[in-house]
Amino acid sequence: MPQYLLPLFAVLSGILGVFAYAPYNYSFLAFISLFILLATIKYSKTTKQALLSTFLWGISYFIFGLNWLQYSLFNFGGLSFVLSYIAVIILSIYLSLFPLLFAWIIRRFVISQSILLAILWTFTEFLRGWLFTGFPWLQFGYTQIDTFFAGIAPFFGVQGITFVMVWLSALLINFIDGLLQKQRNFLLISSQGLLAVVLIAVSYYSQHISFIKQNTTEKPLTITLVQGNIEQQYKWDPDHLYQSLDIYKNLVESHLGKSDIIILPESVLPLLENQLTPYIDMLSRFSQQSNTAILLGTIYQKPNTDQLFNSLIALTPDQPYSIESAPRYLKHHLVPFGEYIPLSFIKEILDIPFSDMTPGSAKQLPLAIKGAKFTNAICYEIIFDRQVQNSIQNDSDFILTVSNDAWFGTSIGPWQHFQMARMRALELGKPVIRDTNTGITAFIDAHGKVISQAPQFQATTLTAEMHKTIGKTPFSVFGNTPLYLLSIILFVMHLLGGLVRKLLIHKLR
Repeated sequence: MPQYLLPLFAVLSGILGVFAYAPYNYSFLAFISLFILLATIKYSKTTKQALLSTFLWGISYFIFGLNWLQYSLFNFGGLSFVLSYIAVIILSIYLSLFPLLFAWIIRRFVISQSILLAILWTFTEFLRGWLFTGFPWLQFGYTQIDTFFAGIAPFFGVQGITFVMVWLSALLINFIDGLLQKQRNFLLISSQGLLAVVLIAVSYYSQHISFIKQNTTEKPLTITLVQGNIEQQYKWDPDHLYQSLDIYKNLVESHLGKSDIIILPESVLPLLENQLTPYIDMLSRFSQQSNTAILLGTIYQKPNTDQLFNSLIALTPDQPYSIESAPRYLKHHLVPFGEYIPLSFIKEILDIPFSDMTPGSAKQLPLAIKGAKFTNAICYEIIFDRQVQNSIQNDSDFILTVSNDAWFGTSIGPWQHFQMARMRALELGKPVIRDTNTGITAFIDAHGKVISQAPQFQATTLTAEMHKTIGKTPFSVFGNTPLYLLSIILFVMHLLGGLVRKLLIHKLR
């Protein structure tokens, strides 16, 4: 292939990779995108060209995959059309630095071993999910949620799936490379092919291993999710205040006494919780009169302070509402440039409501409601596998995530977000209950399968009987530690093997 075509192929494969994610779900395209990226790095004649092609791959991958951010910044963030796209481009450039680092290390140290490429990709993805609070969006492992590779998730999480995907893609490149050599190394070719077959077979078999079963000894909880479908441009509009409150009141009332728990989405109230205590008092009375617990997301100002929190409160039949003592979860992992602005001069550019929030504690107990414990993740938090895994340690029965994806309209963003929520269920072996303002509202079982799902952009409710589960997945206990330890061990073994070979060669001389 002519060298001048490699950057073009890199751009096209970066865009192609996004079609592997929801809502498109062409999962096989993730392997093609990875294969082309690895091949481009390997076969570029110069390091400079390899790095350029990798950078272009990253730019196209992230700009196309994260274009939904532009919708929010333009329509609700106070940026012009041009500036909103510039902001997405700047973010994409930053995120592209991680695959760029991956390519640079490969070229600098002439790495071709397939397992080392998987280890290296895992390292750079770890950095992307950790630096500056992390942004682990668009990890290739999510694309396999509906394939047999999903069986890896209860053992090693989404990062483990990505690890195997990179390993297989690298094995295929080495296999083809071996076939194209004039003097074919049949031992190398057969070993690469055999290892790929073993990896696929193990992945296929892993989907049949289940650590989780339904708890049939306890009565299921009847849970109703309320989707108010309040458009974002009206959410904080004073002229639509009473209309919004009435929509939720009416939707809640129709399920009082019929459901054990009714859940409302993130920041459901169009004012501070402190300003709407009469409305919440009314919901609390509904709860006490009907024996139905009500959970709702609020923007909460801590009394006698300027601290604002994105919170989830529980109104229970046995406890009248009090703003000081209501059972409450406070969002810990805030959205940068959304719920807080890390750079002061940007505050003057962006016009986002409640963008000066305070994070809650990293360790918070589950909300105990109707004999069940709910580990909570508000919106953005559900994308952080380690945070949710750490929270689930407190013997939780369900993962509850509330969100307001109205910020992103009809874009692909809410579907990607939903796909990540499904992966948390599969990794941790816990049913996920997901309530949103405009969708995607759904019940997800402990294997990441959708039980039921409400249509987007409709004011509606969704009810299901949810059973607790028995058992724990290895990932729920150990998190990413086994994958990281395995990567370190394999890397050290490779270094030691290389050192031993050099010593033997030296002695033979």
